[in-house]
Amino acid sequence: MNAPFQENREAADRSPLKVMIAAPRGFCAGVDRAIEIVEKAIEKYGAPVYVRHEIVHNRYVVDGLKEKGAVFVEELDEVPSDMPVVFSAHGVPKSVPAEAERREMIYVDATCPLVSKVHRQAERQIEKGQHIVFIGHAGHPEVIGTMGQVPAGQMTLVETVDDVAGLSFTQDDALAFLTQTTLSVDDTAEIVRALQARYPQIVAPKAEDICYATSNRQEAVKAMAPGCDLVLVIGAPNSSNSLRLVEVAERLGTDARLIQRADEIDPDWLEGVGTVGITAGASAPEVLVREVVAKLGEWRAVSEHKVRTAEEKMVFKLPRQLTE
Repeated sequence: MNAPFQENREAADRSPLKVMIAAPRGFCAGVDRAIEIVEKAIEKYGAPVYVRHEIVHNRYVVDGLKEKGAVFVEELDEVPSDMPVVFSAHGVPKSVPAEAERREMIYVDATCPLVSKVHRQAERQIEKGQHIVFIGHAGHPEVIGTMGQVPAGQMTLVETVDDVAGLSFTQDDALAFLTQTTLSVDDTAEIVRALQARYPQIVAPKAEDICYATSNRQEAVKAMAPGCDLVLVIGAPNSSNSLRLVEVAERLGTDARLIQRADEIDPDWLEGVGTVGITAGASAPEVLVREVVAKLGEWRAVSEHKVRTAEEKMVFKLPRQLTE
């Protein structure tokens, strides 16, 4: 490569980069609470404290808690009966605390209160004799936990409008619907419309099940993405709310990438890019946002701009057993 060409390329590579940072982004109140629960449990009971499933879907957070004395397992039978265990923010089937009580284990439930709200709604609908159609993603821990709140066969999972078309209920059946808290707002609205069109008698939840943090982060991306050439979403590949943020940007015609850390950014992604948007899923800490901005600053002259669409002041109380 001749010298003038190399100089021109380097000049282009160092051209100013406008970085739009979505707000709200990152940790929600449920995630803050879940992490604090693990930390407080370690303080109270001493290490190790076992955690059933990832407390939240973020490797950085999980690794940090491991260093403090948390041991992560997938099932309760991996936990010694004389050791305390924390249940993840996603919630667990009723059979899990029942087993913990049978084994006389010390356990702390870190289920997000907004997920617990859906659990209580499920119980009430079943008590009223209604079959529940649950909108969610098969295999997600929150879905497994919610479906495990009611007897087998009394809740049916749908993921798409096509799934609704395949349901075998009639308009004489007593039906209600609930949703996972971390879904796409737009996709869920479409599925709900299909359910209500096919089953006019179906009972809706009293309030929106999709949580405030999921909705707010999607709205911020909707405001930011049209002005960006590329959107970087910081989150884990198994994080439902993070994956939805990628989809929101892409549906607005903006290229979007899911990354867990700054070192996953390919400099080639920035070729021809003048504006980058950054957001973070509800399980991603702010330190990872700053890490991404710093990495971009190694390659380009960065100017930061915030796109705020909502203020979040929600705080959830800790379980009483950790505050007494």
